[in-house]
Amino acid sequence: MKPRMLAGMAFAFALSGAALAQYPERPVKLIVPFAPGGGSDLTSRLISQRLPDLLGRSVVVENRPGGASNIGTEAVARAAPDGYTLLMVTLSTAVNASLFPKLSFNVLKDFEPISLFTTVPLMVAVHPSFQAQSIAELIAMAKARPGGLNYGSGGLGSANHVAGELFKFLTGTNMVHVPYKGGGPALADLMGGHVGVVFTTLTSTHELVRAGRLRALATTGTRRSAVVPELPTVAEAGVPGYAVEAWYGVAAPAGTPRAIVERLSADLARVVAHPEVREALRAQGAEGVGNTPDEFARYLRAEIDKWAKTVKAQGLRGE
Repeated sequence: MKPRMLAGMAFAFALSGAALAQYPERPVKLIVPFAPGGGSDLTSRLISQRLPDLLGRSVVVENRPGGASNIGTEAVARAAPDGYTLLMVTLSTAVNASLFPKLSFNVLKDFEPISLFTTVPLMVAVHPSFQAQSIAELIAMAKARPGGLNYGSGGLGSANHVAGELFKFLTGTNMVHVPYKGGGPALADLMGGHVGVVFTTLTSTHELVRAGRLRALATTGTRRSAVVPELPTVAEAGVPGYAVEAWYGVAAPAGTPRAIVERLSADLARVVAHPEVREALRAQGAEGVGNTPDEFARYLRAEIDKWAKTVKAQGLRGE
């Protein structure tokens, strides 16, 4: 039996009965493996503000970027499985499972999925001075200048990155990927005119579009967003089959007692169901979920399988 499994069993035994009923006895840490300013901000803020009301303890958000989100993710994989260190799991977590073949952790084996919190489509955004006014014009520009256009992302394996790669694959274009250490820095360079395009979440972009600091060409979901219904989807705009949604969930280290995982899952579902949280998500173009650990585990496995195909088709490989 693996030492990690034995550790989990020991914690489960120690936290049985009265001890488990007292969880949590100290603040809970939520590791966000990205720099501040990206699409994970809204989710981490809602969780840290509302979950303490149910836990009776504070939830401390710690941004730990680097290594294409793998540094923060690995830290949680190696943390004690006691319910006090949690990870914000994202689409990047699923992509990295195939993008980085030599990871020191296994996404499916080293974590206990707790709950999928929210999903949100992305927006194809450009600088206001950018020549292309539509997806069709963007494709035409990219085909006329192979390797001459670039797109920014929050790093290798981020939702921004794979959204751009899927776009390239389905349109037969060649744009250069420019990775940043988070979605915030990528947006800053987009607003500064240093990068041509960013495929970024509505939550971090649509207010900038409304303020005229960016211009949106399309959204990436399967249907138009209620926040910006005037924008077509990428599929509507001429790229059939294109659909990408970013998502944010919570997981714990493998071996975390099932009772704690289920307690946290139920509490996160209550947070998602709160009217003010629902409205905050809706206003940002996001949709609350709040599913069970087993449902989230199935979702995570499906996302890993889905993006492995794009990683292979584009010949992507993390260093």
